[in-house]
This record gives sequence, structure tokens and C-alpha cells, in this order.
Amino acid sequence: MSTQPLSVHPWGVSRDGWPGSALAGCLEAAIAAPSVHNSQPWLFRLGTDRIDVLADFSRGLPWLDPRSRELIISVGAAILNLRVAVLRHGRLPLLRLLPSPGQPELMARLTLDRQARPDETVRSLAAAIPRRHTNRRPFADSPVPDDTMRELVGAAAAEGAAFAPAHPVTRDAILSLVRTADHWQRAAAGYRDELSTWTVPVPGRQDGVPHSAFGPRDVSDALPLRDFGLTQMQVTRRLASFEAHPVLAVVSTYGDQRRHWLRAGMAMERVLLTATVRGLATTPMTQPLELPRLRPLLCDPDEGRVAQVILRLGYGRPAAGSPRRPLAEFLI
Repeated sequence: MSTQPLSVHPWGVSRDGWPGSALAGCLEAAIAAPSVHNSQPWLFRLGTDRIDVLADFSRGLPWLDPRSRELIISVGAAILNLRVAVLRHGRLPLLRLLPSPGQPELMARLTLDRQARPDETVRSLAAAIPRRHTNRRPFADSPVPDDTMRELVGAAAAEGAAFAPAHPVTRDAILSLVRTADHWQRAAAGYRDELSTWTVPVPGRQDGVPHSAFGPRDVSDALPLRDFGLTQMQVTRRLASFEAHPVLAVVSTYGDQRRHWLRAGMAMERVLLTATVRGLATTPMTQPLELPRLRPLLCDPDEGRVAQVILRLGYGRPAAGSPRRPLAEFLI
């Protein structure tokens, strides 16, 4: 990977109207995407008129994610941010997913096309990128307006995926599955070891989940959020009461291969950014999707939909963000 400054890249000169600061801003937006355990599993290869987005499989989680499904979903989220940022800077991004079968790590190629004027949606989504953070704090026990939910449905559909809000009976069933999966995972030594790897405090660490993002403990253990402090017993965390009736939704795709996982990541991030624009906080609750015995229970074979992400949504106080590694570490 290169540690040269972006200004030496051909895009760094202004002859094509694409100054180095704009390129750097687009890449910084991409790496602000969420990723499983904040592993940041993406790399970028720059060409004179394109950006290749690659998966960094060396940053995978073999126990939790043996097929790299969640890793590739994470890369999809970075691709969405990159597309939004490029549009915000006035260029039309042409996207090809999995453009080279001989390069299995190459997830997408984004080519800069003609100049384009960003619309209000693009400007709003771009402004939400630095404000979006996973929030593991309590939310208000109140519903999300129907018009906002419809907007989130449209956000996922724009990326070729489905966003299905859970009705009360479905919500309780999902919570039961999350609780079961969380119990099984917590009891597994491999899970605990992997979790510890991504939560251990190291001075100056710029990946993984920091203690500030763990969130409080649920005083009633009713809401089965992933406990990132499970193996960090030295960390003091307060107790809090979480909402009794959380708002949940499932993001699904119409297939379950790498292309669909990338679509899931782009849809998830578009939903998360749209939720941020509308003042919503969000939390992934994907434990049952990580267990082959439970995941089929969240899929809809009649509609051909395969569950990829479970999200909790609501109104809550702002949460601390997680760190990111320097941009130079992502450049090939």
C-alpha cells in the first residue's frame, strides 16, 4: 500500500477540474462507512479516471463471518458513500460491481463520467456521512412516523434491496431470535476470542470498537444488543433502561451471492444516511443472521428475499463515533 500524498496522483492536478482535495474528500467519505466490528475492510486503487474498491480479506472475522458476507456488506457501504461523495463534488459516478472475475478481491470499479449537478437528496446524504454513527444507547419508546418509514423503504429500493419494518408480532419474533443467537455466540470461545481482538484497548488504536461506543448495559436485559464489553470486564459501564418496544426492520436482497451482499451494503448505508437526515439513531442487530440455523427464519422464500441486515431505529441522544485509520493506509 502506498503512503504517498494524494497530490502526486494524476487526479491531484486541476487540468480535469478534479483537485486533489476533492478526491481526498471522496475517499474520506468512503472510509467513514460502517463495518463489522469497525474492521474497515476496504482498499482503493486509483486510476486516471476511476477508483477501484477492493475488499481487504486480511481484516476478516473467520469465526463470525466465515463466508465474508458481512465484510462484503461493509465494502458495499463504503461504495455507497463514495458514490454520494463523487456526485456531491459534481461528477457522475458510473458503477460496475465485480468487474473482473480474475480479481476476486475487486468489488467495484467507479468511473468518473460527465459533470453533474448534485440534487438536494445527494447534498443531504453527503452531509449526513460524518454525522452517522452506530448508537447503542437507549432510544425513546416512540414510533417512527409512517412517512419516514416509507422514505427508508424507498432508499433501500433505490439500491436494489428491500427494507421491511417489523410489525409488533414480527418484532417480538425477531427479538427472540436475536436473543437466542446472542446467547449461543456468547457461549462460544471462538466468538469471545474474536470479539476481544476487536475491542482490546491499545493506545492510539484506530480500528475496532472503542469503549466509548460500547453503550450502557440494559438494566432489564430485555434488548439483546451485541455486548462489545463482554470480554472487557475492566471497563465500567452504567446501567440504563432501554425502550420496551424497539422499532426494527430487516434489509433483504433478491439473492445471496457477492453481488447481492454489495447491494445489501449500499442499501443499508443509504437507509442509515437517510435515517440520519431524518434525525433517527440506528443500531445493527445482526446476530441471528450470523448463524446458519437461524438466518433462514428471517428470510422470505415466497418473495425471494434473503435477510442481510437487521436494524434498530429510533430517537436517541447522539453517540460517540468510532475511529478510522489514516487514508494512506487504504491506498494501493
